[in-house]
Amino acid sequence: MLQAYTNVVLFLMFIFLLIPNTYAQNKTIETSGDIFLFALPAAAFGTTLILKDKEGSWQFTKAFLVNEAVTFGLKIALNKPRPYNNGDNAFPSGHTSTTFQSASFIHRRYGFKYSIPVYIAAGFTAFSRINAQKHDGWDILAGAVVGIGSTYLFTTPYQQEHLELTMNSTNGNYLLGFVYKF
Repeated sequence: MLQAYTNVVLFLMFIFLLIPNTYAQNKTIETSGDIFLFALPAAAFGTTLILKDKEGSWQFTKAFLVNEAVTFGLKIALNKPRPYNNGDNAFPSGHTSTTFQSASFIHRRYGFKYSIPVYIAAGFTAFSRINAQKHDGWDILAGAVVGIGSTYLFTTPYQQEHLELTMNSTNGNYLLGFVYKF
């Protein structure tokens, strides 16, 4: 099921990158970054639902809420102007923090190989914010750090929750091993 999700993300990225008109392409880059802002968290949370991973759903929710609170708290507290006078509250990038939180959740919870296309989409979203002249490199970097950091506060690897270290003793002999729980 994660393979199908991966294929969808790659297909969407391929479509958005092939538009030939330069002006349309710039606008499409920004729009696709906006789409990934909603698609990546939905895909990450949807993955937990498909896998019936209730613990993962709760971990994603906690990380998502902390990420949004820290991101918007910093935006309001610092009120950094956007490049080219495109507004205020630039630091950190909210698009970047949200998409990197989703990508790092997939990475941390389900493994690196499943997170590769999601990290690509998150990186593309960060690029789209610079391309749209909404953020500079520091805004993007801070957004990625906040997003990834919030995930690492709450998310545990999926497989390790199903493994248990056991120790048995019989007749003075000790046996140490792992038991997989279904």
